[in-house]
Amino acid sequence: MTDLVIRTLSASDAHLFDALPDPLGAREAHRRTRFRPDWKRVALRDGEVVARGAWWGGPDDQEPVNINWFDVAEGEEEAGAELLRSAPRQVELEINLPGGRRDDPVVRAAAEARFTAARVAGYELLVERLLYRWTPESGLPERPGRLSFRTEPDDTVFFDALRRIHSATLDAHALKAIEEGGLDRAAQEELDFLHWCPSPREWWRTAHTPDGALAGIHIPAHNPSGPTIGFIGVVPEHRGRGYAFDLLVECTRHLVEQGAEFVSAATDRGNVPMAACFAKVGFPVVGERINFHPTTA
Repeated sequence: MTDLVIRTLSASDAHLFDALPDPLGAREAHRRTRFRPDWKRVALRDGEVVARGAWWGGPDDQEPVNINWFDVAEGEEEAGAELLRSAPRQVELEINLPGGRRDDPVVRAAAEARFTAARVAGYELLVERLLYRWTPESGLPERPGRLSFRTEPDDTVFFDALRRIHSATLDAHALKAIEEGGLDRAAQEELDFLHWCPSPREWWRTAHTPDGALAGIHIPAHNPSGPTIGFIGVVPEHRGRGYAFDLLVECTRHLVEQGAEFVSAATDRGNVPMAACFAKVGFPVVGERINFHPTTA
């Protein structure tokens, strides 16, 4: 087998990124995504592209947030691994998959090839996530009216709420942050992400029971691809009452009132209560996201 050549692309040769088949439908999924040519890399063998990866970040980010497009040609798992392994930036890898991927042998094989390449490169599976997309055709329940919602300009209120919420969480990213730096780190990472989103801080809401107690928070947001459920969380002492439903309905309605024609969302596959809540509100699953993290970042 001939030697592999790894190249970072530029505006003049960005077309090379489109030289591979797209069995996972990444091109359509990234219709709204803006990639920087110099954050794209390809692996070539005999001049043919056999693996590709796109590192991504927000328009003002100096460093990429993740790799959210990664492909390998058939039989070229090692080339894909070398593409990841040799990259100057070691960040989380996201592999987005269409719904029903386990029932389609072509999609299943393509996904497994990418998983293999990631593992060979030293990445470990962090979590499998369900991707949702609400549209008006799905309908939207009425507000239950059990909670009152308030604006809150003080970030320390949200920081404290996030610490309480993450003290009993099923979210894999929060659990990883807690393992690495405790509840303060998990809360701060969440807060940093919410500030990173290009949507007004004034949208953030605290939710309260009739006696004024904090029940949880909801954060309607926009990410660079459009309106999204930024965060939904119920504090531990108020769980078991279905308040996540109230928060999700309110969060979605807020975005719709701001003109959203769709709302995206995601939750870990293992977070069964939140998945059930999305289904109840009318968010259909449209795909999956498999998150790998580098072990030598």
